[in-house]
Amino acid sequence: MTELTLPRRRSRTLAQELVAALEQRIQDGRLAPGEKLPTEAAVMAEYGVSRTVVREAISRLQAAGLVSTRHGVGTFVSEAPPPDEPGFRIRPNQLGTLQEVIALLELRIGIETEAAALAAQRRTDEQLLAMRRVLDELADAIDHGEAAVAADFQFHLEIARATHNAHYLRFMATLGDQVIPRARLDEESPEALAQRQAFLRRVNAEHESILDAIAAGDPEAARAAMRTHLSNSRERRRRTLVTLAGSPIRA
Repeated sequence: MTELTLPRRRSRTLAQELVAALEQRIQDGRLAPGEKLPTEAAVMAEYGVSRTVVREAISRLQAAGLVSTRHGVGTFVSEAPPPDEPGFRIRPNQLGTLQEVIALLELRIGIETEAAALAAQRRTDEQLLAMRRVLDELADAIDHGEAAVAADFQFHLEIARATHNAHYLRFMATLGDQVIPRARLDEESPEALAQRQAFLRRVNAEHESILDAIAAGDPEAARAAMRTHLSNSRERRRRTLVTLAGSPIRA
C-alpha cells in the first residue's frame, strides 16, 4: 500500500482519518471489490496507530457497507457499494446538550443490556480475550491520564460482536465513539487530572463487572451489570443537568 503518515491526534480523530484513507483506496480501486484488506498488524505498522483505532475504523467501514468480515478469514472489500439510502444516524450535532446525551443513553440501555446477555450466551474464547485486551488498553490509557474514549467504545463494540447478531454490531458501529460521554474538566491541573482518573477508574470497574458476567456465561448477571453501568452514566448526566438548571427534572 502507498505510504501515508497520519498526524498524532486524539484516538477519535485517528480513527476518522484511517477510515478516510481506507475509504479512498476502495473508491479509487487500489482496494478492489472482493479484495482482502491488510491484517490489523500491517495497518498498525503502516499508519502508526493502535489496534483499538484499527478495529474502530474497520467497524465504521462495516457500518457503511464498504467492507465485510468473515470470522477466522479476514475483512474484504464489499462486492458492490451500498446504495445511497437514508438510514439511522445520530450525528455529532444531535448530541450537543445534556438532554440529548441522556436520551441516547436511554436508547443504549434498551439495546445494550440485551446485547450483554446474548454475549454471555454466545461469546467465543477469542472474543472474550478481545474484550480483556481492550479493558487492559483502557486501564493503561487511564493510568497515562488519557480520556480513553476509543478503548471504551471498542469494549462496547466487542460485546455487540459477541452477540453473533450483525444488527447489534451494525447499530453500535453506526453510532461510533461519539456515544461515549465523558465528564469534561477544563483544567489540566494535577487535581483535575486526578479527579478524572478516579472517575474513569470507577467507570472501568463497571466494565470489569460486565466482563466477569460474560466470562461466567451468566446472561442475567451480564444484563444487570450493563444496565447498572449505563444507568449510572445516565444518572451522572441527570445530576449535572439538575445542578445547571437549579431545579429537578422528571424521570
